[in-house]
Amino acid sequence: MSMPPVALVTGANQGIGLQIARDLVAHGLTVLVGSRDLARGEAAAAGLGPHAQAIQLDVTDPASIAAAAARIRRDFGRLDVLVNNAAISNTSMRPGQSVEDYAATVRPGTVSLDEMRAVWEVNVFGVLAVYQAMLPLLRVAPAARIVNVSSGVGSLTRNSDPAYAQRVNFGPVYPASKTALNALTVAMAIELEAEGIKVNAASPGFTRTNLNGYSGTQTVEEGAREAVRLALLGPDGPTGTFSHATLGPLLW
Repeated sequence: MSMPPVALVTGANQGIGLQIARDLVAHGLTVLVGSRDLARGEAAAAGLGPHAQAIQLDVTDPASIAAAAARIRRDFGRLDVLVNNAAISNTSMRPGQSVEDYAATVRPGTVSLDEMRAVWEVNVFGVLAVYQAMLPLLRVAPAARIVNVSSGVGSLTRNSDPAYAQRVNFGPVYPASKTALNALTVAMAIELEAEGIKVNAASPGFTRTNLNGYSGTQTVEEGAREAVRLALLGPDGPTGTFSHATLGPLLW
């Protein structure tokens, strides 16, 4: 019997990442639950059943990334699906501080460069580092798929519209990191288009997770839906797109 498709989901020990992993297992994939803390990853994988395995992966640590790629190469020989889900929204938001109050402290004129670098290190450079390490494994898969978990808050088109109510919260830390991730998605899609590897960005929507202090309006099941759909695209599916499960294509 042929080996089931193998998926790696980064930041998968909780929230949307864990739900993406759960849904991919339900679709018959072997899922590697990427987690910076291996013990937490093992606990999450145990709850997903025998077709999930924990893998230690800190997207800001080159040695961790290299070790994860080496393990996947040794154990499976290929990677069919990469879901870049690991992300942080901030490192300095105070307990009880609202998103709006925090946003006021990270305007371009006042933002701490250390804060911006810390978030971008995970949300942008971490994604690229994992992509580069896993690309040789993706290239030997018969129909590899890459999904970057982005956010509608990174849309330049929406935030350039004075009528868009949420534009006041657009800033150089989390929102702009997702703008940059969208740009990476397009660049990756262009690089891999001739090879048949599809690369797309999914917006979960405002989902109740630790990232927003569980203030979201959607369930993790709803938030994971689009990433899972894109991970399972057939040969006629698109590449280089940005979309949401119920809203459809989103404006870059």
